[in-house]
Amino acid sequence: MNSELDSKAKPFRLGFLLNPYAGLGGPEGLKGSDDISDDLRRQAGRSTERARRALAPLLERQADLEILSAPAEMGEQLLEELGLSHRVVGALNDQGFSTAQDSERIAQELAREGIDLLLFVGGDGTARNMVNAFSSELSGQVCLGIPAGVKMHSAVFAINPESAAEVLLLLLKNGLVDLRQQEVRDIDETLFRQGQVRSKYYGELWVPEVGHFVQQTKNSGREVEELVLADIAADIVERLEDDEFYLIGPGSTPKAVLDELHLEGTLLGFDVLHAGEVIAKDVDASHLEALLREHPDKCKALITAIGGQGHLLGRGNQQLSPAVLKALGRDNLWVLATKTKITELQNRPLLIDSNDPELDRELSGHIPVLCGYRDTIYYPISCGV
Repeated sequence: MNSELDSKAKPFRLGFLLNPYAGLGGPEGLKGSDDISDDLRRQAGRSTERARRALAPLLERQADLEILSAPAEMGEQLLEELGLSHRVVGALNDQGFSTAQDSERIAQELAREGIDLLLFVGGDGTARNMVNAFSSELSGQVCLGIPAGVKMHSAVFAINPESAAEVLLLLLKNGLVDLRQQEVRDIDETLFRQGQVRSKYYGELWVPEVGHFVQQTKNSGREVEELVLADIAADIVERLEDDEFYLIGPGSTPKAVLDELHLEGTLLGFDVLHAGEVIAKDVDASHLEALLREHPDKCKALITAIGGQGHLLGRGNQQLSPAVLKALGRDNLWVLATKTKITELQNRPLLIDSNDPELDRELSGHIPVLCGYRDTIYYPISCGV
């Protein structure tokens, strides 16, 4: 049964974007590639070769992948060369070579296609493009950089192309992959050429990292659930905003948030938390629908999975009806679970069954799961079809 579910899981949607000129300035002693000449652009860059090293291991996992690629030299050509099936998104400008503006625009187009991860190839300048692309409504997009630039000050890159491949393969195997916000920094190339190193912070990107399952609180090699729940609750409490409405779902994990606030809650139902107080207890779907109509874009749902089964939606929390889920949106689902609960799934995805098959397919994919205090992993949810 487990293998059947795994075989029907929604493919991992990987976006791919390559800066073909990244790193070209290094051999020329230019300290960067922001202002390279057109003649230099015509040379084969090292970014393509480094991307090839990261992508080659994916050939054996094509059945688990749906690749959406930037066009032409920005990804399409390399994927065709490698024999990796893909769909092209976006188009280049008519200048004869790709630009930073192309990177930002096409990155946004890829993100709007609902990709689980954007794999980009470049240096700090390309990372800055990603910050610009995802600075507003797309700020939750998860990215991973393949390092190919001259100056690499940002913390959003894998150690090397092979390390990027390892992260991708672990995601495809539904392994435990940490999710963290990492800084994007860059230096002023003009000053750098004059011998002055001046690094500037430009923003942050969500980045998957392979971490070790080592708990700070242990009992015979296992998590102490009460302490981990307290850690999860402490993290959530730090995130609460007074003008937001939080739908606290069934289960001991969401209820731990109310316990942290010394508030009474409903263990098997939904309570509404606002401005530090429970304003409604044990509410039904119609109440939630009315709340969302009155306060659109101001509601978040805190939910957890059923232990052993792994059901995230459609079992015990049907108050999140298809209408409620559509009004909420995927990004406003806050999934809470201990790592013990996740590892007990034995690499199976979390399951959703909202009674709306099309909605279930739309919700499927990788999602952040809060597992402890400032400890988030990236894990798949699936409708099993």
